[in-house]
Amino acid sequence: MRNREETFKKILETAYVMFSEKGFDKTSLSMIAADVGISKPAIYYYFTSKDELIEYLFDEICRDISLSNTFDYSDISKTNLKQKLLEIGYQSIDEQASDKHFNKIFNQYILLASRDDKYMTRLLDVQAGYLKSYQDLFSYAVEIGAISATNIEAKAHMLAMVIDNISNFMLTGSKLDYKGIWQEAVESVLREQAL
Repeated sequence: MRNREETFKKILETAYVMFSEKGFDKTSLSMIAADVGISKPAIYYYFTSKDELIEYLFDEICRDISLSNTFDYSDISKTNLKQKLLEIGYQSIDEQASDKHFNKIFNQYILLASRDDKYMTRLLDVQAGYLKSYQDLFSYAVEIGAISATNIEAKAHMLAMVIDNISNFMLTGSKLDYKGIWQEAVESVLREQAL
């Protein structure tokens, strides 16, 4: 018999995959419980409803997004800003490629948000934080003299939107040179930002 923490983790992992593949409406707690290897009544020990599980998973995803967009400025300098920006995008692209379920489940939450203001508010907060993280990074680059202050908010938001749209194209299975696209976006922004 598994311990409680292992079972809880397995429920979350299973729900993440099933929700991404089948959607929220076509996935039941019974299906999740069966895949985990527990009875349907046992799953209620962890979550009182499917809605509670959906919300808990959403909170976890939002927390992960926020953490992944918290940039460490300690090793960014005038000479390596371009390389650091490239690494940020490449890491995001690699993470997307390694987790085929993320975009699918995130799109499920976007659909849910179109019907539920609670989810829409949280998604807008995540989006605002995402845009702010790029803007803060550009503000730091101005502080250290790596770029000029000209139009940095728009440039930062442009990069955030490029990487977000790369994610959307990856979801559809489009075979594009995503890292090359990211490199061109970074170089374009920095070319216009040069001091």
